[in-house]
Amino acid sequence: MLKVGLVGLGFMGRMHLTNYRRLEQEGFPIRVTAICDLDEKKFRGIFIEGNIQSADSGIDLSGCSHYTDYDKMLAEEEFDIIDIAMPSNLHAEMTVKAMDRGIHVLCEKPMALSTAEGRRMIEAEKRSGKKLMIAQVLRFWPEYEYLKETVDSGRYGQVLSAHFFRGGHPPKWTYNDWMIRTETSGGGLYDLHIHDIDMVNWLFGKPQSVSTLARDVIPGSSYDIISTNYVYPDRKIVSSQCDRSLTGEFGFEMSFRVNFERGNLLFEKRVLRDNPMEGKGFVPDVSKDSGYYREIKYYVEAILHNRPIERASSEDTLRTLAIAEAEARSATAGGAIVDIA
Repeated sequence: MLKVGLVGLGFMGRMHLTNYRRLEQEGFPIRVTAICDLDEKKFRGIFIEGNIQSADSGIDLSGCSHYTDYDKMLAEEEFDIIDIAMPSNLHAEMTVKAMDRGIHVLCEKPMALSTAEGRRMIEAEKRSGKKLMIAQVLRFWPEYEYLKETVDSGRYGQVLSAHFFRGGHPPKWTYNDWMIRTETSGGGLYDLHIHDIDMVNWLFGKPQSVSTLARDVIPGSSYDIISTNYVYPDRKIVSSQCDRSLTGEFGFEMSFRVNFERGNLLFEKRVLRDNPMEGKGFVPDVSKDSGYYREIKYYVEAILHNRPIERASSEDTLRTLAIAEAEARSATAGGAIVDIA
């Protein structure tokens, strides 16, 4: 039986807990045995909802130990996996502590708020011999996985252009507004835009350089509206935009448009369309399971069967962080072209 310690009971922590419970019900030898969160009110069922209405705010928290101190939880319990769904500035420290105790770690995105911290995490992974995976969930989202398969298979030829968008309401639902504050979340670039940075990296590899324009909108935050162009040797046009200052009835939206030599893929309003150059367009049949479930299942199976983490390796997600750092430097320089370190 794999024992899981879940750290963070905010929206994403509850999302993870729901999917661990599903895996347990499906017969996987896994159980969340302890939960840690600084806000003890969460253990009484007092939550603030997130931007994707999928987690269960009425989730049953019985049957496991409750902690408000991470070090105490590590000292008093035995775990096979630590799942970290805490503010981004804590990811590196918490990951290193767990891995140095010989525990596998699944850590929410972003990996950390700097490549220096990310390298510390990888060094701890190597010392421990355990598995570190960063939960870049789009790599497991069925529609984005379909896009990846289309790119890699070459069935429509080479990519000519690719454009990604992600945006929604200001993230004002988190404990002590940690997601808004730059020092705890890294601002819109590391909190929200990091998803599409990672997708660009996963699909096309590290770009040669980037050019980013960004501006602040939310008080206390940074880079809430972002537009980036990515430079590749084959001259395909790749861009991504992020806006986490959209108000009113906009809600939340993530989308992409990728044009190939012999067709295109369009994902908007949660519908994916495949449009070949010849013949009728169609809506592909993709998995109905959420990316969160599929990512956690992948990680658990990698541990149970001692498989390498290939879909979202720590080294590859560190490259995502390097691209984010280059975007931040470009934005500071008013959109200057910045090479990726």
